[in-house]
Amino acid sequence: MADDTDQEADTKFVTANGIRMAYREHGNADDPVLMLVAGIYNQLIRWPDELIDLLVERGFRVIRFDNRDIGLTEKMAGQKAPSVIRITMKLLFGVPVNVPYSLDDMAKDTVGLMDSLEIDKAHIVGMSMGGMIAQLVTILFPERVLSLTSIMSTTGAFGKGKASLQVARQMVAPIPKNRTALENSVITRQMFGSPAYPQTDAEVTASVAEEFKRSSNPAGYLRQMAAVRLAPSRNEQLKKVIVPTLIMHGNQDLLVNISGGVETKKCIRHAKFVRFEGMGHNLPRVLLPKFADLIKDIAVSKD
Repeated sequence: MADDTDQEADTKFVTANGIRMAYREHGNADDPVLMLVAGIYNQLIRWPDELIDLLVERGFRVIRFDNRDIGLTEKMAGQKAPSVIRITMKLLFGVPVNVPYSLDDMAKDTVGLMDSLEIDKAHIVGMSMGGMIAQLVTILFPERVLSLTSIMSTTGAFGKGKASLQVARQMVAPIPKNRTALENSVITRQMFGSPAYPQTDAEVTASVAEEFKRSSNPAGYLRQMAAVRLAPSRNEQLKKVIVPTLIMHGNQDLLVNISGGVETKKCIRHAKFVRFEGMGHNLPRVLLPKFADLIKDIAVSKD
């Protein structure tokens, strides 16, 4: 397994919001900046290279990065995530619980990276947990955001964007003794893939193996999960968002139900909401040109 401190030729490092962050940038330095915010336990390489190329072709300087606790960005070692039981007690009965960090902190990481790179404003694009973080960047730092794109995400409203029971169980279940961590990750990702755009087990295995080789930090997954589950609803704050906004979601998403996208649209009434039939909780290759076009269109819109 690769050492987390191994530096890749195309990955750069900077201190942002007090932590060491890993990022890659693509495109012309003079073009408008587009920040890609990844999902839970997703390294920056989860964003398809083909999508990066398509966005650069459409005139963006694209920056993708590893969130805290994942990839080559600094890990929050020694900080323990609350148990599932403690999280449930907090959600149901308001029992106090401590978390290592919040989604607000991760939004501040994003803006901290912009500060370190001397980026005044950017188009913010996030998927899944990254969509939640992108929403918070827009809420907390509206003067820094040119447009918002929230992909397969939700607002934090109770009961909206919930995973199916089977997927929810799989996400927190211990790895069976007859499986490796890699095999278990492949099974999990296939559970919430896109039924109309299936990937072979070999394709998913290659993707997961690449991430495992680059870095692995299971404790970070638990801390990120706690930040997501304990984040308060953003509904009221999202109603005040005025920047051009795009919401994209798959109708067959079993990890973040389509109700999450519907709820986001209810809060940001002027947003463009695009639903994709047959899409689950991933970015099907055949749809990448459409995604890039939609992001470009919202970036140049005036609403």
